[in-house]
Amino acid sequence: MLDDSDNLADGQTDSDTRPAEPAESTDSDNEPAESTDSENGTDSDDTADRRRARRRTRTRRRTTEPPSTSGRAFQGNAVSGSLGVADEPAVSAVVENEPSQGDRAGEGEAVEDAGESAGPAPDEAGEPAQRIRRRRGRRGGRGRGGRRPREGGSASPVAAAEPEPTEAAVEPAEAGAAAAAGEGAVAKDASGDGSEDGPTRLRSQRQQGGSNRSKGRGGRRPGAVSEQTRWAINESPPKRMLISAGTKRTQVAVLEQRTLVEHFVTRKEDESIVGNIYLGRVQNVLPGMEAAFVDIGQGRNGVLYAGEVDYPTDTDDLEQDGELPRIEKTLKPGQTVLVQVTKDAMGTKGARLTQHLSLAGRFCVLAPGGGMLGISRKLAEEERARLRAILSELVPAGFGVILRTAAEGATREQLEVDVARLTRIWEKVSEKAQSAQPLEPVYEEPGLVMRVVRDVLGPEYQELVIDDVELAEQVRDYLSDVAPDLAGRVSVHADDQPIFDTYEATVQVRRALEKKVWLPSGGYLIVEKTEAMWVIDVNTGKFVGEDNLEETVLRNNLEAADEIARQLRLRDMGGIIVIDFVDMLAPANRDEVLKRFKRELARDKTKSRVMDISRLGLVQMTRKNVSHGLTETFTTTCERCEGRGAAIVDVFD
Repeated sequence: MLDDSDNLADGQTDSDTRPAEPAESTDSDNEPAESTDSENGTDSDDTADRRRARRRTRTRRRTTEPPSTSGRAFQGNAVSGSLGVADEPAVSAVVENEPSQGDRAGEGEAVEDAGESAGPAPDEAGEPAQRIRRRRGRRGGRGRGGRRPREGGSASPVAAAEPEPTEAAVEPAEAGAAAAAGEGAVAKDASGDGSEDGPTRLRSQRQQGGSNRSKGRGGRRPGAVSEQTRWAINESPPKRMLISAGTKRTQVAVLEQRTLVEHFVTRKEDESIVGNIYLGRVQNVLPGMEAAFVDIGQGRNGVLYAGEVDYPTDTDDLEQDGELPRIEKTLKPGQTVLVQVTKDAMGTKGARLTQHLSLAGRFCVLAPGGGMLGISRKLAEEERARLRAILSELVPAGFGVILRTAAEGATREQLEVDVARLTRIWEKVSEKAQSAQPLEPVYEEPGLVMRVVRDVLGPEYQELVIDDVELAEQVRDYLSDVAPDLAGRVSVHADDQPIFDTYEATVQVRRALEKKVWLPSGGYLIVEKTEAMWVIDVNTGKFVGEDNLEETVLRNNLEAADEIARQLRLRDMGGIIVIDFVDMLAPANRDEVLKRFKRELARDKTKSRVMDISRLGLVQMTRKNVSHGLTETFTTTCERCEGRGAAIVDVFD
């Protein structure tokens, strides 16, 4: 609705341009003339007629004139809401085309200038029209919900009616100050001043991480997992581990009862180098990518990003404002650096490297040169408190220690032995690094079998079956040192039939390589891999349900959530994963499916992150991608279709 001040901005009203009507004549000279003012609180007839005429004029203008696209006139149309459905697009346009501060200042000046040029027509209260119109401009359009924005405020009526919470409103004051400092740094870079302050990607990650933590429990990291999640982890079915040492590849399978849930494989000619430490040589540094390529003697250069560089802590090497130096100022081509592999080379990408070194043990991870103390969040709060008290007395000077989930129930002596063993290993690594030649490994992780036994095997495993006698003795000796209670569970497979065939693991591996995965009730999954991500589609298939469609869809999606969590572990799917569940109308059903999916993922030792269900009904998640999965290991690209999955026909036949 256009208020009076807007009409004045466009032109004068009829009351300003129309000549005054003559006073009503009387037959008697003694009869007093009719009053035209409002001294007694009542209006004369001609004054009331003029007011009604003005209202009719404004109504005609509102219904005939198109709404203005700038200034207060456009806002008035959006606020009134009395013009029907035709005005609805104007509301969204206001949000998208919010006027700037300069436009708001211009609006106020236009209203005041128009008021000064208008004539002093009388009004209901006897005040000059100029003053009344100014007052209405400040109040808004005749009490219909429109309110003129304050100086520097939002000019959008929609935003004024329902303000969106800003980050400053939901974050603590400390987080807001940090965010303001970060914005200042970004603005400084954009203006051309201080573009060499530090690695911009690293600074952005730190600011984002600090903002995300501040939105939690007062900026603190979340504590232990919930009791329901711990129940899902501890109350899993009995497990069995199978190890097959073949001539071409070594395979490790994890079974829950008779169901295959995890599979590890390594080939003799392509073993994983994750965890190995090399004395590499910097080949070139790319400032635009904030990364360096390092030769580690593996035939393909590894990638060392700016966030993984061990920057010097001396004050002379830091920038004046305290920011870390850029990577090209720290690393130079030809320089030798000590790096550790965190991710195998995949496809056309080289191995991922880091200068933040660490050594993994049975119960803890030792981080040389750091002072961080950490405990797995999958442990109960009471257990975390007990381990924290022990850990504070065992950490050697100049080291950081992180306790793993396997440390649950570990005694002080066991933790002390594990820390001492890792400390001795680091001393040997340091000595070898001093005399090693470039491109030479200074530390190598154990083989696949020993690594899986160290990281995965726990009290929940009833049996560990190995088809090689010599390998079984090595595993038994290792467990006798780090976990004596598990050494007696190692056995040798003596049957002539292959160990995977005996426990029906071979058939399940072959099924895991197919696109379609059937669910118990008749639904199915379609699992496909693209260059960018994994895509999983859920379908009801043969499942028709019993009572109603929503219940049928819910049951199908719950079965799919369990199976998808299993497929993620079995196929070792990594990177971005998008899941398309069958559409559910009830929000409670969507929450139940997502909760079930996260609970099943809690059993996965690989780090993952799950987002909420989007408006399109998709679940987006990421899972850490460390090495080749099941598909990359047991499949090759088709020579005929070149991996497209279909042959191209000749269009000219």
